[in-house]
Amino acid sequence: MSILNADLHCHSVISDGTLTPEALAARAHANGVELWSLTDHDEIGGQARACAAAQALGMGYLSGTEISVSFAGKTVHIVGLGFDHLDPRMQDGLRTTRGGRHARALDMAAGLAKVGIHGSFEGALSFAGNPDLISRTHFARFLVETGVCADTYEVFRRFLTDGKPGYVEHRWAGLGDAVRWIRECQGVAVIAHPARYGFTPTEEFALFTEFKNHGGQAVEVVTGSHSAAEAIQYADMAREFGLAASRGSDFHSPDESHTDLGTLPWLPGDLTPVWELLTHRIQ
Repeated sequence: MSILNADLHCHSVISDGTLTPEALAARAHANGVELWSLTDHDEIGGQARACAAAQALGMGYLSGTEISVSFAGKTVHIVGLGFDHLDPRMQDGLRTTRGGRHARALDMAAGLAKVGIHGSFEGALSFAGNPDLISRTHFARFLVETGVCADTYEVFRRFLTDGKPGYVEHRWAGLGDAVRWIRECQGVAVIAHPARYGFTPTEEFALFTEFKNHGGQAVEVVTGSHSAAEAIQYADMAREFGLAASRGSDFHSPDESHTDLGTLPWLPGDLTPVWELLTHRIQ
């Protein structure tokens, strides 16, 4: 079961991707994906479309979302898989955690204006469409479009990370809240791309310990932003904490993402794939 082309992490235009759920499904299928999930940030509005598109193409589908949480002074992402996306507890929880994005975006724009970059809120909103879902990625696309930076990676490095002019911290949901919403709605909670957070070993141990104590069950071992060495590192963490392993490209856009849907290395064969916990939830 570890040799299954599952891609359980990607984003559509519903959050900060550039393709529709249907186009993502077609791209995943063309790349040989057998089991797919759309995991938009703090949003499940594309789930019905994604599931219908996957089923029409003969792919298995798991519902998904990527929930922003605050932990140890940083934003951490928890992917939920296989939950009931119609459950009001999930809908209400995500609505709560989306609150504040609009105000945060205005503060980000004010910070950028102080260094001579004007109109960034309106520019970012033109990419997001919905102020409730506006994110740093939308600001990055605006700064690339206007020629301030060559690509989104340069934008984040110069303007949108801690200590830079456009960075504004946001207080998201708690780790326990996110795991509880997922578990209450029959899903499995997954720590997304753990190498990205830059935690010290002590902080990382605390994250995994608290996550497991709240009922979290899996970690992304193979993902678009992990190196081969990091995949080995988090395979070891999965073993140490008794967690299942997930696999997902974190694909956002054909023009921005280094890793395409369905092109990741396989999971290590001795780990329990997260989809083995969710066979009854595959649609």
